[in-house]
Amino acid sequence: MFYRILIANRGEIALRIMRTARRLGYGVVAVYSDADRDALHVREADHAVRIGEALPSQSYLKIDAIIAAAKASGAGAVHPGYGFLAENEEFAQACHDAGLVFIGPAPEAIRAMGNKAGAKEIMQKAGVPCVPGYQGADQSDEVMLAEARKIGFPVMIKAVAGGGGRGMRLVADAASFPDALRSARSEAQGAFGDATVILERAIINPRHIEIQVFGDRHGNAIHLGERDCSVQRRHQKLIEEAPSPAVSPELRARMGAVAVQAVKALHYEGAGTLEFLLDGSGDFYFMEMNTRLQVEHPVTEAITGLDLVELQLRVARGEPLGVKQEDITFSGHAIEVRLCSEDAAHDFMPQSGRMARWRMPEGVRVEHALQSGSEIPPFYDSMIAKIISHGADRREAQSKLIVALEQVEAFGVTTNQDFLISCLRHQAFARGEATTSFIPAHRNELLAPRPNESADVALAALLLYVTHPHAPPWRSGRSLAATFPLALRVDLGRGLREVEIVRERDGFYVADVGGRAHRFEIDDLGADAIRYRTNGLMARAKFLRDGDRLYILNHDVTLAVRDLTLAPPEAATGANGDGKVRAAMNGRVVAVLVKPGDQVAAGQPVMTLEAMKMEHVHTAGVAGTVSAIDVAEGEQVTTGRIVVEIEAAA
Repeated sequence: MFYRILIANRGEIALRIMRTARRLGYGVVAVYSDADRDALHVREADHAVRIGEALPSQSYLKIDAIIAAAKASGAGAVHPGYGFLAENEEFAQACHDAGLVFIGPAPEAIRAMGNKAGAKEIMQKAGVPCVPGYQGADQSDEVMLAEARKIGFPVMIKAVAGGGGRGMRLVADAASFPDALRSARSEAQGAFGDATVILERAIINPRHIEIQVFGDRHGNAIHLGERDCSVQRRHQKLIEEAPSPAVSPELRARMGAVAVQAVKALHYEGAGTLEFLLDGSGDFYFMEMNTRLQVEHPVTEAITGLDLVELQLRVARGEPLGVKQEDITFSGHAIEVRLCSEDAAHDFMPQSGRMARWRMPEGVRVEHALQSGSEIPPFYDSMIAKIISHGADRREAQSKLIVALEQVEAFGVTTNQDFLISCLRHQAFARGEATTSFIPAHRNELLAPRPNESADVALAALLLYVTHPHAPPWRSGRSLAATFPLALRVDLGRGLREVEIVRERDGFYVADVGGRAHRFEIDDLGADAIRYRTNGLMARAKFLRDGDRLYILNHDVTLAVRDLTLAPPEAATGANGDGKVRAAMNGRVVAVLVKPGDQVAAGQPVMTLEAMKMEHVHTAGVAGTVSAIDVAEGEQVTTGRIVVEIEAAA
């Protein structure tokens, strides 16, 4: 029996578990690093225990500190959340040894499935189809390359201990294999403390299908259908849905039966997910088993009506599942998107900083842990919210989700909001045809610039003009006052634009962008919204003025505007090709790839930064000689800091 639960995770994960735990009558305890001292999950808990030290990214992995926190707070059970320690058998064992209930499977099951190489051997013995590959103990560079050649390129490198896309690389040929192997090992070591990898044959254009399973200590095992997680970037999921548009009832029964067979063979207790690749012919191959609750579990909850965290807690108390396979029914369709603090237009580069305004939509399920003014640190995963829709069918769920995303106000830190909308609207997704190659195949379409950028610039100039602290009071109608044009320089992230704006005596505002005039009539102007007319169309836009920054949500697109009117020319134009390599985001230097005196070519990798659990290679902007290295490996740097200097060749 336990009455208070410590949640060994952070953010929306912790809040999601708290919600069900409290509904069932449990007290809840949070843990936090120094970076999360004022986080929402800390303030919402009954008790919170500090476990962080100098490196917040490692705080949530400290087993001894978490066990001590549980003891100090009087918790009788520990829920590991979705990641971090959820699949760590040492943590599960430490909880048992300390007399705490671990809300998850037994350490033996985690150990069996947590290692991809061992898991594939177990599944092969059980008759489960697996992707051909190499999972041997010899990890030398020579053997790995030889095995990759045997498998045949393209091959997939995967961290043996990990998940979530970390330590995973798709390699097209032998020439690029050594660098990809080094990078995968480095990322795996940093994320999981284990640099061991396996190799698999790359299955071209598959779907990523996972089966949700549950087992209890009484021998009961069920599956709750599948989730389609094919829309991914960097091998990390962005959009998940249930059921899959590619899975028939017959195929669902076959995959579900295989999954349940695996659960029973393992004597598995709690929530788990078996992940498969499904090819175009309908054949499926086991990849791995996640011995935990998944981030995307809400879509399964939506179509089954079950609370999966509640099932976890009941199993942890020793109760039977209380539901049989024949009791499971599916209703409608559900889709989830992961709202991430990243710049999709720049290779999904992670973003951190202060979220000046944060407003989530109504009418759909939203899981998040932010509020206006929250700081997004660079130490954790880039996902900052999940938005989940449920409809009678797939088209209704898709439409609801698009409308919900159009209402998201995330001002201050760049997110993938617009990119998610583009994905959901794309015809291939709408037809249910998306595979794991969806984003690479349609990248140019998904990231295409807006067709009328001039109108965006004009609206930005209008709002900068009327919200300026010294602007004359806004009023509608005609005016006898003399008007004078105002010259503005604005940047919407795609280069500097010159705008001239004036208010005419008839009450209209005219913004001239490169010789093209845009006429606006303002119907209403509030502190955070404007209603205006242009070209016979009435529209509304939400906005936030924050110094020389302006954020606008207009026609379902979020614009981040810099007012560079008063900036010196060099600050406005930026330094391009000056030989200085600048950090593209806040992060930790994990590798300096050159040294002073080295000759480098334009585009050559010079440094690797790690942010939000992913590595990002920075390259030379010009050819020349490395004149200075301004950082050291292990150092934390901020966006824009000069890290490498290159003297350009004559």
